[in-house]
Amino acid sequence: MSDLSLRKTQLQSFDRLLTIMDELREQCPWDRKQTLESLRHLTIEETFELSDAILENNLEEIKKELGDILLHIVFYAKIGAEKEAFDIGTVIDSLCEKLIRRHPHIYGDTVAKDEETVKQNWEKIKLSEKGNTSVLGGVPKSLPALIKAMRIQEKARGVGFDWEEKHQVWEKVEEEMQEFKEEFNTLEGQEIDKIKATGEFGDLLFSLINYARFIDINPEEALERTNLKFIKRFQYLENAAKSAGRKIEDMSLAEMDVYWEEAKKL
Repeated sequence: MSDLSLRKTQLQSFDRLLTIMDELREQCPWDRKQTLESLRHLTIEETFELSDAILENNLEEIKKELGDILLHIVFYAKIGAEKEAFDIGTVIDSLCEKLIRRHPHIYGDTVAKDEETVKQNWEKIKLSEKGNTSVLGGVPKSLPALIKAMRIQEKARGVGFDWEEKHQVWEKVEEEMQEFKEEFNTLEGQEIDKIKATGEFGDLLFSLINYARFIDINPEEALERTNLKFIKRFQYLENAAKSAGRKIEDMSLAEMDVYWEEAKKL
């Protein structure tokens, strides 16, 4: 199939989706009832389902979840059109204009020979567009804390506020670790200053996220992969104990460790 024929087919598919959305909004009791607010939590759920599919490298599921998210985008645009605020056309036009504006090295005479320069230009243009008084003003308040820390650091880097060498970042990690140990490793029975220790632990996490970012590791993805690994091993432990006629809650830690080590080998 030629590129022209493929584009025509894609446009026909998109037109079909818009037609179905119109029909559902008019005829389906559930779809007719939805609002921008009622769809919000569903959109968040669909986004996490797409994230799961990507981590599992399940291309068929990725295709399915992308469809679900596209449905939500079309749904929001349909409601926007009913409110005479925006429609799918103005949403797409606005996006196209933003992409052109933020890629002056493609659509203008700006020179950007590497990825870092492109990112710095993007942040500077974004800052001027929104009229933010702070580089960090564009970081969504509702982002999960780990992802928010990464975005804060990325935006600061976009204007040149960052470490120069990897060893400097690791030295900061070690410094924060020592400060946390001083707050946490109290004498047996001595009460911990939980507020202060929490603050030091937050500083330690922030520095670790910074180091991960500096060596091009996505800390959120890294932690989620570890979560999935732990779940897989723990479920092996549960199933192995059940096959042996044991209840996991009645087993000693040493007995559970036997199955845990088996799971690690698998």
